[in-house]
Amino acid sequence: MKSPLWLLCLFVLCLRECWSNGENGQDFMLLAGPLTMQFSTDGGVNDALYDCSHPIPPRFRQYFEYLTSRGVTHFKVPLSWAQLLPTGRPDQPQQSVVTCYRSLLKQLLHVGLQPLVVLHGSTVPEALRSRYGGWESQELVNRFQQYAEFAFQEFGGLAHSWVTLSDLGDVWRELESKVSPKQNFLQLNREIYRVYHQLHEAGGRLSLGLKAQDLGIIPQIKDSTTMDFLSVHTEYHCASTADFTNDLRNIQMYSGNLPILIYEMTAPDCPYGDFKLLGKILQVLNNNNLNIVGFDMRDVLGTLDMQDAGVSIPDYTGTIESRNTYQTVWDTFKAQLTTQRDSFLNESFPADFQWATSSESFKVEGGWSEGGKGETIWDRFGHQDMAFANQTADLACDSFHKVDYDVYLLRGLHVTTYQFSISWARIFPSGHRSSQSEKGALYYDKLINALIDSGIQPVVTLFHWDLPQALQDHGGWTNTSIVEAFKDYADFCFSRFGDKVKTWNTFSSPWVVSHAGYGTGEHPPGIKDYVVASYQATHNILKSHAETWHVYNDKYRAKQGGKVGIALNSDWAEPKDPSSPEDIAAADRYLQFMLGWFAHPIFVDGDYPATLKAQIEEKRKECPLSEPARLPVFTPEEKKRIRGTADFLGLNHYTSRLVNNSDGGCTPGPQAVGDFQAHVDPSWSSTASDWIYSAPWGLRRLLNYISKEYLNVTKVPVHITGNGMPTDYKGDTLKDTSRIDYMRSYINEALKAIHLDGVNVQRFTVQSLMDGFEGPQGYSERFGLHHVNFDLSDRPRTPKQSAYFYSEVIEKNGFASKKQLVHVREVNNMQPHRVSPMPPSTVPSQAKDVWRKFSSQSNFQRKLYHYGTFPHGFSWGVSSSAYQIEGGWNADGKGPSVWDTFTQKPGSIPGNPTGDVACDSYHRLDEDLYMLRALRAKSYRFSLSWSRIFPDGRRTSMNQKGVDFYNRLIDGLLAYNITPMVTLYHWDLPQALQTIKGWDNTEMIDIFNDFCDFCFATFGNRVKFWMTFNQPYTIAWSGYGLGQIPPNVKSPAIAPYRVAHNLIKAHAKAYHTYDDKYRKSQGGLVSIALNADWIEPKDVNVPREVEAADRALQFQLGWFAHPIFKNGDYPDAMKWQVGNKSELQGLSGSRLPSFTDEEKSFIRGTADMFCINHYTTKISSHATLRLTPQSYEYDKDVSEAEEGDSPTTAISNQRAVAWGLRRLLNWIKEEYGGPDIYITENGVSTDSKTTWDDSTRVFYFKTYIDEALKAHDLDGVKVKGYVATSLMDSFEWLHGYKVGFGLHHVDFTNPNRPRTPKYSAHYYYQVMRDNGFPTPDDEKMLYGHFRKNFIWSTATASYQIEGGWREDGKGLSIWDKFAHTPLRVFNDDDGDIACDSYHKVEEDVAMLKQLKVTHYRFSISWSRVLPDGTTKHINEAGLNYYHRLVDALLAENIQPHITLYHWDLPQALQDIGGWENDTIIAKFRDYADVIFGRLGPKVKFWITINEPYNIANVGHGYGAAAPGISFRPGTAPYNVGHNLIKAHAEAWHLYNDKYRATQKGIISITINSDWSEPRNPYKQEDVDAARRVVQFYIGWFAHPIFNGDYSPTMKTIIRERSLAAGLAKSRLPEFSPEEIKRIKGTHDYFAFNHYTTVLAFPVDYKNLQHYDADRGAGTVADRTWLDSGSGWLKVSPFGFRRILNFIKQEYGNPPIIITENGVSERGPVDLNDIHRSHFYEKYINQVLKAYLLDGVDIRGYTAWSLMDNLEWATGYEDRFGLFYVNRSDPKLPRVPKSSVKLYSTIITCNGYPDPTSGPHECMNPVPEGTSAPVSMETSTTVSMETSTTVSMETSTTVSMETSAGTIAPITDNTVKFLGMTLTTSDAEIGLNTTFALLVVSVFVAIGSLIGICMLKRK
Repeated sequence: MKSPLWLLCLFVLCLRECWSNGENGQDFMLLAGPLTMQFSTDGGVNDALYDCSHPIPPRFRQYFEYLTSRGVTHFKVPLSWAQLLPTGRPDQPQQSVVTCYRSLLKQLLHVGLQPLVVLHGSTVPEALRSRYGGWESQELVNRFQQYAEFAFQEFGGLAHSWVTLSDLGDVWRELESKVSPKQNFLQLNREIYRVYHQLHEAGGRLSLGLKAQDLGIIPQIKDSTTMDFLSVHTEYHCASTADFTNDLRNIQMYSGNLPILIYEMTAPDCPYGDFKLLGKILQVLNNNNLNIVGFDMRDVLGTLDMQDAGVSIPDYTGTIESRNTYQTVWDTFKAQLTTQRDSFLNESFPADFQWATSSESFKVEGGWSEGGKGETIWDRFGHQDMAFANQTADLACDSFHKVDYDVYLLRGLHVTTYQFSISWARIFPSGHRSSQSEKGALYYDKLINALIDSGIQPVVTLFHWDLPQALQDHGGWTNTSIVEAFKDYADFCFSRFGDKVKTWNTFSSPWVVSHAGYGTGEHPPGIKDYVVASYQATHNILKSHAETWHVYNDKYRAKQGGKVGIALNSDWAEPKDPSSPEDIAAADRYLQFMLGWFAHPIFVDGDYPATLKAQIEEKRKECPLSEPARLPVFTPEEKKRIRGTADFLGLNHYTSRLVNNSDGGCTPGPQAVGDFQAHVDPSWSSTASDWIYSAPWGLRRLLNYISKEYLNVTKVPVHITGNGMPTDYKGDTLKDTSRIDYMRSYINEALKAIHLDGVNVQRFTVQSLMDGFEGPQGYSERFGLHHVNFDLSDRPRTPKQSAYFYSEVIEKNGFASKKQLVHVREVNNMQPHRVSPMPPSTVPSQAKDVWRKFSSQSNFQRKLYHYGTFPHGFSWGVSSSAYQIEGGWNADGKGPSVWDTFTQKPGSIPGNPTGDVACDSYHRLDEDLYMLRALRAKSYRFSLSWSRIFPDGRRTSMNQKGVDFYNRLIDGLLAYNITPMVTLYHWDLPQALQTIKGWDNTEMIDIFNDFCDFCFATFGNRVKFWMTFNQPYTIAWSGYGLGQIPPNVKSPAIAPYRVAHNLIKAHAKAYHTYDDKYRKSQGGLVSIALNADWIEPKDVNVPREVEAADRALQFQLGWFAHPIFKNGDYPDAMKWQVGNKSELQGLSGSRLPSFTDEEKSFIRGTADMFCINHYTTKISSHATLRLTPQSYEYDKDVSEAEEGDSPTTAISNQRAVAWGLRRLLNWIKEEYGGPDIYITENGVSTDSKTTWDDSTRVFYFKTYIDEALKAHDLDGVKVKGYVATSLMDSFEWLHGYKVGFGLHHVDFTNPNRPRTPKYSAHYYYQVMRDNGFPTPDDEKMLYGHFRKNFIWSTATASYQIEGGWREDGKGLSIWDKFAHTPLRVFNDDDGDIACDSYHKVEEDVAMLKQLKVTHYRFSISWSRVLPDGTTKHINEAGLNYYHRLVDALLAENIQPHITLYHWDLPQALQDIGGWENDTIIAKFRDYADVIFGRLGPKVKFWITINEPYNIANVGHGYGAAAPGISFRPGTAPYNVGHNLIKAHAEAWHLYNDKYRATQKGIISITINSDWSEPRNPYKQEDVDAARRVVQFYIGWFAHPIFNGDYSPTMKTIIRERSLAAGLAKSRLPEFSPEEIKRIKGTHDYFAFNHYTTVLAFPVDYKNLQHYDADRGAGTVADRTWLDSGSGWLKVSPFGFRRILNFIKQEYGNPPIIITENGVSERGPVDLNDIHRSHFYEKYINQVLKAYLLDGVDIRGYTAWSLMDNLEWATGYEDRFGLFYVNRSDPKLPRVPKSSVKLYSTIITCNGYPDPTSGPHECMNPVPEGTSAPVSMETSTTVSMETSTTVSMETSTTVSMETSAGTIAPITDNTVKFLGMTLTTSDAEIGLNTTFALLVVSVFVAIGSLIGICMLKRK
């Protein structure tokens, strides 16, 4: 031993012995400390004092033990006032810092060190310093006293020695000459001394600190203050011991012989290592009769001590003990009594502790084949029926579609972190980068972004067991090539997600993979090989982990700054016989074989544990004939590369085992090879899993073991990455008390490990977020905090009781008792906007202009969706009311209300529902706060139960427990930044007050005011938004008029008016009470929540009807609003009506009471904002109503009816009429002077059967909120907030529980009243998050141009326009017969004349010319050419019509695009079976042959059949079109479709074989389809339904023609349903292999008709054999989509782009010509067809997006239709035309609509010029007849260039290039001019000549006219 260390020990011994009998019998203090920040940081030097702003590092404990071993007795602990009380207020401590200091003091005491606590020596809280300044402030002095008292209370039991100020001199100098402040400060010290000794009568010492140079202060203070000893800062100079001695003597003398603590001493001029210093100091202290009670060792002797001890304190970690770690840990805990072991620690976790929950990809995601995801080994496992009850993870929790649902749960839990795993096969389906799926990556992008948006940090596990099956097929984890594959996969994940993900687990529980997957074979891949495969898998996993860590470290760490670790699973093991050394060693082996197998290589030395290696080697020697295990060997390079590859150790821990020593023989497996056996104690609590037993103390012990075994070498923290237990899937799954007990115990053991043992645990993760697919156990074991109902396709998630428990633990950051604070946070005062007085309303009011402005709107204008956002600060909220949700009707002293009395009387409401329990919110406040947190609502509107606060309605009965409930609610809201919006009265009057007639008694005005006064005083410091009454109209009319609701007074003549009178006065008085007594201090707002329907006049053009509508509003809304917001009196309309009615009824005065002038003045302006509740719209009409009986209802002289065009709701007479809200808001603005408006209730009812999938509520919010946005943005209405009704389903008054308004479903049959978010909750969250409706990308215009030579066309069909139905030998068609059959066509319309195009070729071509189209698509009437459908007779007259039309088109350079068949089959063919008879195939071929032969030389674009879907299904399934067959819906459509496809193929081959070479045209079939989206995009079931809709629509015909044969979807479904119905085979015919070959590829382009989009959802038709039943889907439209004249057609442009992309992806990106697209109107003719212009602008722009942005090969666009025509079964009512056909004129003139200009401009511009580039020349209209001609020549070529060029030699050239290809122009150079075929140059000369002659003629004509006029004048 070196001499200084020896002297140090001697010195300490002397000091302790010499002064151990000091003052008050206290031991001599040998001081060390304080701690500095350099102890708590990872590197660098930081001498700042440790202030508990960081967690206590585990090495502190080792340091303290070291000091104790050197004789130190006390340790300095300076408290940080600024950290403990950052606001300066003792009732607002930073609880985590309090907990940290308590933990620090306990650690000191635990190792034998007494704390010396310093109250203040550093920073005053900034909040106090900025407010009060320095110590001269008496207020700061007072706050310091409060702080001292707080510290004594919190820490006084843990420390007996205190220093109030470490340096009084600093304070004294600050005060300078200020005598009074000095005296105040001394008085403070006396008071602190008094308080301290009053609190700690048993002992304790209090001191002040002073520097030796400030001795002069002592005489000034010794008589004015008190202390038990004096703490001194001094210096020792080696050169002058005498100075040190004199200083101490002077201090002793000045202080009046007070005991002295040498608190701090420095030796600035003494050389370190000078051991003589020790002796000198000892001599001074020993020889001068000084009253020294303690001495600072560290500052003088610390360095000597550290040098000679061989320890560096800041980096001290202790030496690695040679003793067995397990033995050390076991020795520490083995002697614990059960009571000690299970004692509960009521403390908090460190301030920055992370709370998490988790999920794993294959357990929750579902979507097993979505987005190209590859098969995993767990998919294969499930599909082979290996799991419980043959369950699979195909759908699981459907998290692939439910990101928003899952993040909602996380927000509700209030976790800071979410740990999830990525599915390797979703990212790389084959396991390799070459197969990367962008859709898979996008899913994780969406999840990560949603988490971050919600303030939740993602923790990503790269691999949690779900290996791509493609990799397993090559050996999986036993194949060394997987190391590189995993490294590449991880590299991709780091690069893709690493900028947002900062914590990564490479693997989770890899032991399970090796053990169960490759050892026992219980898990996939099911390999049973514990000799080789299991160990080889581990070997490759470890190398994969290491390589992944190095990838991150080398490529990403510097930029991304994240951490990479591994999550290892381990039980804790204890010896079965604690006294058996063999069992202790066996328990150690158990841990080494489980945890050490992976942890030792990574965290210790890069190799397997010595115990593991030795045991296996020993077994190999014992078993030469049957090798039990083969452990691979790491090379030295591999060991080096593996060692230290973790930034944290993740621990998954669930249970413990009792282990005994055994002889395992030569059997493979860890127990046999390890010579141990594992057991459980029967007393341990069991779970639903046979391997998890609750033994929570094992977690603490395991953490201690990990800390000592692994983290002494690699200094990283521990993350608990998984802890949880399963419950059974049966029974009460929501009340999981066993899980709560488990969680409480395990979390507390982690807390003990942190606080008592110094283990550096930084995160706790509860497994799991929700129930999921638990491997072999399927869904039978439930680990979730949230219950998932796997029996329902919605997969609803409902919080269990454990979720609420965990959120409470997170909120408290542990288990420290949380003080309920009255002032949770300061709430900013709100600026009142008290309304100014206004003159009374006129009759009708000036607001009648609202009807003038809006009622004439077209449906298009009214419904056009408005995109935009509300202003910053807009208030988004949800609502409830006391009686509807609270329950607890008589709990804790609550008195009965009128609603209690009413509902408890049998028969009051059908079914006798009551609000006795309701949602039980009185007992489930935390559950309500969970929902509000999850929603992120900014405000919560709720009401106070008057009878809960004042049971009998009066202050004398005040119920404190009721007050406490609302305090908890309000404080809970404010804690999550949710603004309380409080309604003082929401209908639930105390029954005691109803005994005095309730609101019909004027005494109620003062009684209510007293209640309000109490509420303002009690809650107003936190509530800033008050509403006195909710819907006083309902109270007055329904409660006292109709008698429908309590108090059920039926007195319609007078009582409603009296009650309303009292309510208005009560409101005004309450308002003035707030204004006079509270507004100045509280700064809140007060108003009243009024309700109103919008009233729309039956005929806005009739003044009397407008006046009636205005009167209806005045009687409902104006009744209360007019007195309050205008002039203090009722509206004149009301006074006039009631007064006149009263007089007519023979009364002496009006039944409407009157206000005095004083009352008017008192009432006027008593509102700071306008609060309105609105639900629906009514249609009103004037009526003279009866005089008797007298009634408010008859006083109005208005009758009201439903608005019949809008959707119904679950409540009759409450239709969803969104547009009424905008009009009502405008009326309020105009009528009441533009007040700030809060929509305080708005929502829709659904019946109780509608649980979670409430799409109707989504549509309601989507439309109503948009109307509010329109009012704000477009009309200047000051809408400030919106409250959705309601937070959850509740007691809905007279409807009981039969309907619900909630965003959350409440199960009222379950006593727990579980709350489950609905679809609407997630939708409303998004609206609030986005603050409205920002313009989506789908709605943004794209500017750009289509390819050159793009086809611009319009279309018609023969039967719809030609007429001439019996002319020139035309035969009958099926549409002729259908239209002449009664009740088949609307209005008995027919196509006999139609548009008479048979006689109007020139007029039709003139329209085309005006449109500037390049092509015209029309169809040929088969029966006009072949009257009986066969070639027996060719009708030349009919053919000549088409020759004339084609020639006329070509003459105008318009290319004909001919459809051979557009639904008008010759009736003669129908008579022999039509399309059901396969002989039609040959007949169609023959017909095509005739047309090709006759017209082919002039026609280059052909379509065989138009919309075979409609022919097959509408004509032969529904029977809604010709031939009207509907009696074989299960077979006829499929047989017809089969023949249509084959007929098309034959016609195509005919053209290809016989005509293409000479005619050089192109030919295809037109297929039509809607696009389909899922009605609920969060449901896999709806997604699947949408896919089926598309496959059964477009795929029915496109799949055989473009891909060969029907789609697998159609074939499988129809076959399975056919067989299930007992049929012998599928109802869908089969193609032979030869037919498939002949049909596939029979297209030159994809001709496509599209109009609309639908929303699909699944429908089970049972055994019905029908196309719709096969499809298994129903469809609806989004209510925000614009209507058209056709019920089936909703304007939804976005779907166009999506289905075009579908065609690209599904059918190989063929060239597409859009052959129909358009919109209809019906009703009065309006040539200004803005809706059609809108349609074309939006739809064509989507086509442009598909072309330019998505690379869809689009060659042309065709508008449907050229002109209004016979729209099939709807007759002439639906009009699609660009041109109007005036059918009232026998000449059927064609008149252009305004859309003609729009469409022709788009054609001229070939797209959309960017307006930011200035005016484009194409926007200038070209005069008629001067557009450049498109020439043709007799011999040119048509080619459609695609990736595979189709080149067809024909007589014309039509070139279509790809978006990336070169442009080949049309090369025709001949034109028709005045009947002559000329070259373009000759035609130009002819045109110029003609024009010159025309000019001359005009001048001649003008001259002649002038001459004639002059002659006449003469």
